[in-house]
Amino acid sequence: MNYIRKLHLLLDKKDKQRLVWLILFSVFISAVETIGIASIMPFVDIVTNFENIHSNQYYQFIFEFFGFQSEINFSIVFGLILVCFYIFRGAANLSYSYSMVHFSENIYAEITKKLFNKYLGMPYLIFATKNSSYLTKAIITEASLASKVVNSVLLMISELLVIIFLYTLLLIVNWKITIVFTCILLIKTLFLSQTVSKKIKLVGKNREGAEKRFYEIINRTFGNFKQFKLLDKTRVEMTQNEFFEAVKNYSIANATSGYLSAFPRLFLETIGFSLIVLLLSFFVYVDQKNVSYILPTVSFFAIALYRFLPSFNRIMSSFNTLLYFHKSIDVIHEELKIEQENLEENALAFNDKIELTNVNFSYQGNTVLNGINLTIHKGEKIGFVGKSGSGKSTLVDLIIGVHIPNEGQIKVDNFILNQSNLLSWRSQIGYIPQQVYLFDGTILENVCFGRNLDKNLLESVLKQANLFDFLQMKQGVNTIVGENGIQLSGGQKQRVAIARALYGQPEILVLDEATSALDEETEQRIINEIYQISKDKTLIIIAHRLSTIEHCDRIFRLKAGELNIK
Repeated sequence: MNYIRKLHLLLDKKDKQRLVWLILFSVFISAVETIGIASIMPFVDIVTNFENIHSNQYYQFIFEFFGFQSEINFSIVFGLILVCFYIFRGAANLSYSYSMVHFSENIYAEITKKLFNKYLGMPYLIFATKNSSYLTKAIITEASLASKVVNSVLLMISELLVIIFLYTLLLIVNWKITIVFTCILLIKTLFLSQTVSKKIKLVGKNREGAEKRFYEIINRTFGNFKQFKLLDKTRVEMTQNEFFEAVKNYSIANATSGYLSAFPRLFLETIGFSLIVLLLSFFVYVDQKNVSYILPTVSFFAIALYRFLPSFNRIMSSFNTLLYFHKSIDVIHEELKIEQENLEENALAFNDKIELTNVNFSYQGNTVLNGINLTIHKGEKIGFVGKSGSGKSTLVDLIIGVHIPNEGQIKVDNFILNQSNLLSWRSQIGYIPQQVYLFDGTILENVCFGRNLDKNLLESVLKQANLFDFLQMKQGVNTIVGENGIQLSGGQKQRVAIARALYGQPEILVLDEATSALDEETEQRIINEIYQISKDKTLIIIAHRLSTIEHCDRIFRLKAGELNIK
């Protein structure tokens, strides 16, 4: 019931309406299935003995009402009607299958969108605690598996309705035989749930853990591929063995699940059809002369069981699928509870100054910044220096609105920076990080970064970043950069990052140790270009080397979370 509740929370109002429609559709399909099986017994009854047409009041009424002249014609028409009905039954089942698959895939799309939106809306501090491979796995794999769980629940409901309808019909035809079959099936179900289902649930937990490890190793290796190429043979083999172990555990979990999922079907079919043979043998033994009399009943039970057992098997398989992939529901349920920023879009103009008053910031119980007071005037060039861990990046993250102070205030033109105006404030920031991530696309795509294309603006920022002339020797703005800019030099990557920042036409440019990975000559050249670009902009630079910030109007040193002017 806990998983049903979680699934209920995953569905929005529109999805719930579709689910109700599908359940009603499944009721109709169940009725069609029951009618199809119920019609077999009278047909067998008629074709095995034409005298039954006249001895049965219902057959006789239909025979006379439609004016049949021969029993053969009556039987043939009955058979043709059954054929037409089974064609209709097939079309109805196909339509239901399409609707169910479409619904479950739509659930996958909706869950994926919800997860992606949740991740985009979470505070940066929470994002920093997450593993990117885990987020990727949740969006791609766990969302897909959750849709399988939804599909399994739907299939269970559908097949359960078929079983209820058929079971009612079996009770009407012969309740004694039905009760015997029921007792045997209940014993088998109890056996399967206590053995196979428990094992599948355990294997499902192992699958989630192995897959998580699988993603982590791939992400870690490909994300540091150059460093990996420099490892010695022993450390390479350690990584390979670690990966092989994760793959092995993942494949064993899937193989075990596949084997255990097939077991209920074979077990049920073996027992079920053995019962039919034993039943027919029993009737032959009791009354050898009147086998034809009980043949319609036995045929009906055989056909009903033929339809009943697959339904029962699908319920067991769907239940086992739910158990195997149950962790995906837990994962998504937890991920959708991630804290959100809930930002508003009130405009905030920057015309005068930024003020930090008694700003304190703590993270995981540790004080990072303490009593920060600072005023930055528009157009100023400000530099921050300090040892690693002194709080430089955290202070700048507070200024640009990525973090919110635990105490104190940050004002922009006397307006307090808060959730009502953070979106507007962030849109005025051009951020150039130390580690620039360029995705495998063109220069145009990496600079625009999802924003609308303005060809004149694009050309302007490429010239400002001193990339334009270089691109003329390549394929222009359609030059491919490779994954993480692997086809560009370090300086060229930084220039792409500068162009990307400038494309947003920011009021403030922030360099977070953006050139520390470059050689001094390249760094100085790029820094001089940035000073030239930011003549009419506010510039904030975090640096290790004093040469990087020597042209700043003011330089501040951070030490143990406290700010001092240098």
